[in-house]
Amino acid sequence: MDAFNDLSTPLSLIATRRSGKARDMVAPGPDAEGVRELVALASRVPDHGKLAPWRFVHILAEARDAFADLLEAAYRAEKPDAGRLEAQAMRAFATQAPALIVVLSRPVQPSHIPLWEQELSAGAVTQNLMLAAHAKGYVANWLTGWPAFSPAVHAALAEPGERIAGFVFIGSPAKPLDERPRPLVDDLLRTWNG
Repeated sequence: MDAFNDLSTPLSLIATRRSGKARDMVAPGPDAEGVRELVALASRVPDHGKLAPWRFVHILAEARDAFADLLEAAYRAEKPDAGRLEAQAMRAFATQAPALIVVLSRPVQPSHIPLWEQELSAGAVTQNLMLAAHAKGYVANWLTGWPAFSPAVHAALAEPGERIAGFVFIGSPAKPLDERPRPLVDDLLRTWNG
């Protein structure tokens, strides 16, 4: 556990990684070249068969209002009785944090590589994106919520056969992040000796 406390070690990145609330993020965030670097780092994950069963969509800063329009219109079409606050929440979702990267799971089918393994790789690439952002001094937040499951949002961002694994918001924390309770290793780990 000493390596966890030594912030000069690579393990400290894992030990200190913490999700920050997207709505509390401020500038700076990564620019377009920084996003490219984060994606390159994120892609270094287990990928049985070298299929790259995932991809990324960077929602540019200048397109965030258009993305908010898309979310609001899709939400109102699906939920015509939605109130003003719900529509505002969709707009806020789209425009929070300096950077937004959508991670898409895109399994290769048919393939001898099981679908489950390809989906796990998409989760791993998303976690690597979070760790890469942390290593670069940013804070990140992986969210799904209603937009990840909306057919209209899916049609705008994804291709047939793809699923939205998550929206990863990246920026700088407006205030220091509090640690949250973590599960105890003894509650997570079992041994098996035959």
